[in-house]
Amino acid sequence: MLSFFKSTYRSFRKSIRLLRYQLSGKKAWTTGYEEYKWDRINECLEDTAFLKGIEEGRLPSGYGQKIDDRIVEYPWIFAQLKNSGKKILDAGSTFNYPRLVSHSLLQEKELTIFTFYPESNNFSSRRISYVYGDLLDLPFRNELFDTVICQSTLEHIDMDNSIYGYDLERRDTTQEKSYSFLKGISELLRILKPGGMLCITFPYGKFENHGFFQQFDDEMVSRIKILLEPQGKIREERYFLYKQEGWIISNSSEAGEAESYNPHTGKGKGTDEAAHCRALCCLAFSKNQKS
Repeated sequence: MLSFFKSTYRSFRKSIRLLRYQLSGKKAWTTGYEEYKWDRINECLEDTAFLKGIEEGRLPSGYGQKIDDRIVEYPWIFAQLKNSGKKILDAGSTFNYPRLVSHSLLQEKELTIFTFYPESNNFSSRRISYVYGDLLDLPFRNELFDTVICQSTLEHIDMDNSIYGYDLERRDTTQEKSYSFLKGISELLRILKPGGMLCITFPYGKFENHGFFQQFDDEMVSRIKILLEPQGKIREERYFLYKQEGWIISNSSEAGEAESYNPHTGKGKGTDEAAHCRALCCLAFSKNQKS
């Protein structure tokens, strides 16, 4: 009975928060935004036709209006997971949410979540493993994982992550680029099995240093490709771009002009009601089989 009342109270509070979000004009990061965003993400992830569409390069008109890049990242990644092997590494802890870890595409998989520090969500009772450390020095043996997912994490390497509560040494955040993310990708490749799949996503457009993340430009993507291509094949290179009417499928040239909105500083706000990054690069890579 007590659990019933707790569940009812949580549902009531969520309804109130969603109502406040609607009344605010659906403004990003206001009360109810996170609930609204996650409801939309979960709906898409349970829609097999939608996932097939995004895999084929199609998005509905007006999709994800006023919602940040997670609304395209998760569906793109989960569309890739149907081809994933048994052992999966989430390098960055972006899967550590109830509806994600229970998704049908992750059932019968061995999921390991890697991040700096323990988080409030913990699903070890579902046989999900948690490992903590530095992405630049992964504590895993060579060729361990069938699939490695690194979602919107590379852009934070060597940046000021104190915003997340991490007390880490970092370089001075200037306007200069940091290429430490290439060492992170090398580590991900090292632990990936031959024939395995690596999926990486990151904000894309004009180079920008926002302190806690840097936005990758075409030159930085080119360096990633130079690193990847000797070891396998980039089987998909997908770009998403935010317009005032919502997210669309784009290309490197058009998306390369994008500027991010930093909701913590207000930089790059604009009038299109973008919630965060306005463009995203997603790469799916297959590692060579051993000869």
